[in-house]
Amino acid sequence: MSSLPSTIYPVGAYNLYGLVWQIDPNDRNPYALCVDAYQGHLLKIDPFSEGATVLNHYTAPQFRDATGLAIAGETLWITKDNGIYYCNMVDFDLQPFMELPNKIDGIAVSEGGVYVSSSEVGKIFVFGRATRTLLRVMDAPGAGFEALTLVDEELWVSDRTEETVYRLKAKTGEIIHRGLTPFPNPLGLCFLENDLYVVYSGDENYIRDNPNDLDQPFSVSMREKTFIHRLKFNHYKNEKLNYTLTTGYKVEMIYLEELSSEEPNPLYNLTWRVAYPTDTDRQKLLAIAPIGIPFEEEIVDGQLVAAFKLGNLKPEESRMFGWKATLEIHGIKYELKDSEVENIPELSLGMQRLYLIDDDGLSMDHPLIQAAAKEAVGNETNILRKMLLIRDYVYDKLSYRVTPYIAAPEEVLVRGTGSCGEYVGLLLALTRLNGIACRTVGRYKCPHDAELMMNIPLHQYYNHVWIEFYIPSIGWLPMESNPDDTGSRPYPTRWFMGLPWYHVEIGKGIFFETIQPQPYSIGELALNHVRFKILEEL
Repeated sequence: MSSLPSTIYPVGAYNLYGLVWQIDPNDRNPYALCVDAYQGHLLKIDPFSEGATVLNHYTAPQFRDATGLAIAGETLWITKDNGIYYCNMVDFDLQPFMELPNKIDGIAVSEGGVYVSSSEVGKIFVFGRATRTLLRVMDAPGAGFEALTLVDEELWVSDRTEETVYRLKAKTGEIIHRGLTPFPNPLGLCFLENDLYVVYSGDENYIRDNPNDLDQPFSVSMREKTFIHRLKFNHYKNEKLNYTLTTGYKVEMIYLEELSSEEPNPLYNLTWRVAYPTDTDRQKLLAIAPIGIPFEEEIVDGQLVAAFKLGNLKPEESRMFGWKATLEIHGIKYELKDSEVENIPELSLGMQRLYLIDDDGLSMDHPLIQAAAKEAVGNETNILRKMLLIRDYVYDKLSYRVTPYIAAPEEVLVRGTGSCGEYVGLLLALTRLNGIACRTVGRYKCPHDAELMMNIPLHQYYNHVWIEFYIPSIGWLPMESNPDDTGSRPYPTRWFMGLPWYHVEIGKGIFFETIQPQPYSIGELALNHVRFKILEEL
């Protein structure tokens, strides 16, 4: 089984839902079953050739728009709209099992029970297979469409909006742990022995060639993108936290500065410092090397920094310098319950002096910001619930927009829109006013729309920042700035105490880049070049 490819692209598939692995009785090779909701095809997929065979030749219209798929014994089950259906594996003629008042998403079937999810009401229902009576109702773990699969006494759930796989106790719905998927739009999952595979279906942009249009022969168009991928799902525990690492990649990142000034002036005794990528639970720096000119390695507040000693520079003197780093990066999700932080120690005076102050134009003394800090949390005292309340408050007040500069938090709050840096400024102000230590982190995201394009230069034109908040006796935990702001509640929590694989953490608690002496800003002196290559899946 280990020789199976990690990624499978079924030929002729449009919009796959559900996943079941079966073993061919003749050659003992595995094959996958998925339902193509667009065509209604029940597809038998060869993982080696990626060829897909239609099994339900005469009943495809019955399967059209199906969203869930399961097999128990010799019976196949699907969900479609509000209904649960079943059929045999010979003629695939669907028979109704029962209908619900709400739209159903995924399905899993045991010997005695039928589990179905409904994102419309945020629940997982369990019905008796023989009696067709409701046995129990569990809260859905996420906020979006959820596919299901059963493994012994465990229910595994993939959530499309959360981009997360959950491992639950099947009888109670209690979350054991969860991990982020490396790609968006998970719509089905199933184990093949010990390997977990996930189905992804969505759309992607591509450059369309139209030779008949002489003025604009190329245009951006959309096409279906669907594939099956093996998800690495590994749980770890250190002395303070539990966390799950999911599929990661070895990535090469280049950061290069090119001296370029509209008003060139001589510079004297110039040192230019650029932080290293940081070693964390999810990210390891394997190697780093200079580009253009050598650098000296320095330590700033415990963080490694590349110091380029440029010395004296004449006006219009040309230089390029930077580093190339090789990294291993995984998705990470920390597990921490509200009940575990009810009785945490007070924040130390040293941490208060560092992370409860207005050190970056946060307008913490502005009446509007102080009122917002109180309104956001109300009477809540639990630190995790306070952080979520603050995040949701900011998401309610703002929508994302790229801006040419970072405005003050009160201006952003009145305007109602902000960039990632402006989300961060408002989050920092409200969090610190509520006594929670918080800091800005970042710096770049590997372009993940091309996540499967190995060894091809990928260019990132924007930097990105998010935050970390501190829980005494536990440590720093990540929280995204704006990407979880989907526009309406409930907001997903995929990147609350979690980060996807494509975020590169560079310099925590220090400036990413500084110059000394500082007669000019960095933007006045140079242009940066950022390039990634995804070298291999780990």
